[in-house]
Amino acid sequence: MKALILAAGTASRLRPLTNDTPKCLLHVGKRTLLQRSMDALIQNGICQFVIVTGYLHEKIEQFVSQQYGDSIQVTFIHNDIYASTNNIYSLWLARPAVEGSEFLLLDSDLLYDPQIITRVLANDAPNVLTLIRHTLGEEEMKVVTVSSRNHTEDTDGTIVEISKTCRPEDAAGESLGIEKMDPNYSRALYGELDKMMNQEHLENKFYELAFMRLIPQGQTFSVLDVTDLFSCELDTVEDFENAKQKIPASLY
Repeated sequence: MKALILAAGTASRLRPLTNDTPKCLLHVGKRTLLQRSMDALIQNGICQFVIVTGYLHEKIEQFVSQQYGDSIQVTFIHNDIYASTNNIYSLWLARPAVEGSEFLLLDSDLLYDPQIITRVLANDAPNVLTLIRHTLGEEEMKVVTVSSRNHTEDTDGTIVEISKTCRPEDAAGESLGIEKMDPNYSRALYGELDKMMNQEHLENKFYELAFMRLIPQGQTFSVLDVTDLFSCELDTVEDFENAKQKIPASLY
């Protein structure tokens, strides 16, 4: 099992905090976001990492080298056009390192309870997408399932849409940004990304668009609701200040 962490973005909404520091190296409590995520993965037995960098990539590479040394295997991939592309392009660049492998895909800007990783890995489904339930607006990456779209109480968690543009009232929740993929799904994913990058030039989209396009092809995820565990996405300076207050003492 590998972990693919996307850490290329400039996080412009977090300025001035990110003027000289990549978002993933910002601290909440005693550790950076990247360190917290990598520690959670290592605690769950993962020692192979692929990290796609862009903005201030040297600082990320130096931090990982100093913090972990030779205790883990790390492949760095540099997105040199990070300023004009979105996370789908960073995912695409990782193709040589993860296609045909079982891997976890993680956004680098998450603050979360390590038990979420434990639950993802323990889930028997080959492909898992983590979800959190809360009041949704236009900004969130929303997950629509059969039951949520039909507003029924049944347990059909089959995903029918993943997007920011769907109606919030139709969504089961927000995609947290942690997914598990088996070798078959990863091959299908990169087959789709090949068309999206080389034929359609969709480098400035969110990677969830590829997930969406695979659904009619019979490739999808099982939903894992982790609302009961602490998690937080950090997009603004205010988010960071709130996170310092909300993070459980046990995780500080």
